[in-house]
Amino acid sequence: MGSDTGDRMRIVIGYAVWATLCAVVAGVAISLLHTWFFSYHATRPGWWRTLFEDAAVSVGLAAGQGAVALVTGSVLTQLGRGLHATVLLGLLIGLFDFVMYFVQMAVPATELGWIPDIAIIVAVTVAITVAGSRRLAAVV
Repeated sequence: MGSDTGDRMRIVIGYAVWATLCAVVAGVAISLLHTWFFSYHATRPGWWRTLFEDAAVSVGLAAGQGAVALVTGSVLTQLGRGLHATVLLGLLIGLFDFVMYFVQMAVPATELGWIPDIAIIVAVTVAITVAGSRRLAAVV
């Protein structure tokens, strides 16, 4: 039984890393789009500064999402649930991030501010993780 929980936790850890990577890719892609098409730069260093600042924020948000995925997956494991289709779950998190960031960049009126944005990202990460969990059959 202990090995089964350990195996499920390895899956949760792998999922959290994958979700983080997917969120990083989405955030960096949006950072590139923002820097190239949606922001003004008087100089080349200004272009790089904008790109790196945007990317740093994206990586920070992605790390937070990975932590949320890890905690949520750990709680689900303690409740006797296992994660399934974790590759798809991570891709869904990255896709959601990309769409949310793109809409906020393209339509600035949809930007709600940091606290609501982070609350939305946390809620969606939890919802996607819970949606990918299944109750495990009891071993007799």
